[in-house]
Amino acid sequence: MNNHLRLAVLAAVVFATAACNRGDRTSAASVGATAATEAAQASARNTLADAFMANLATLCGQAFAGSVVADTPPPTGDDPFAGKPLVMHVRECSQGAIRIPFQVGDDRSRTWVLTRTDGGLRLKHDHRHADGSEDAITMYGGDTSGAGTATRQEFPVDADSVAMFTAAGMSVSNNNTWAMEIEPGEAFVYELSRPGGRLFRVEFDLTSPVETPPAPWGADE
Repeated sequence: MNNHLRLAVLAAVVFATAACNRGDRTSAASVGATAATEAAQASARNTLADAFMANLATLCGQAFAGSVVADTPPPTGDDPFAGKPLVMHVRECSQGAIRIPFQVGDDRSRTWVLTRTDGGLRLKHDHRHADGSEDAITMYGGDTSGAGTATRQEFPVDADSVAMFTAAGMSVSNNNTWAMEIEPGEAFVYELSRPGGRLFRVEFDLTSPVETPPAPWGADE
């Protein structure tokens, strides 16, 4: 190999090595920026989840009356909520968990279970029979997928719930999203929605606590 060719090859190797090093630094910087962004997003989710739980915890021990403010499309058969008093009771508040029985007339089968997770919040629906045994369709719900806010959190249906609904012939619920809203001192809202226009909302008046109802089915009095 003559000197000119040798020098050309050496220059090419040096240039390639420098370019590779620059690429490594760029790649490392990109990975670092992505990690920092993800950490910031996780911190925001956790902060807002804690704030939402704190807002709910201020209601612990109290009960409130509510009414259905949206139900579209309207029921075609018997409406289990029509003409019945609706009461939510923020009954149990512990570290990272809040249980809220939702009583419909004399029906004490429903309890909303809100828990803190590593990435946000989880909502489950605990359904019981009058003897305290679990309903066939129970503990369905989902985890928050976004940060939400201190006053509203949304819970898209999770995989376990989809499997339960499908097995029970309730695949219409496989696209459910539940939500909870709280305006401290004003209102609490429970919401169910799905694509196609389904929307169900119950709003509770936080300005006037009511007498606490009996314990939900399956719980100690």
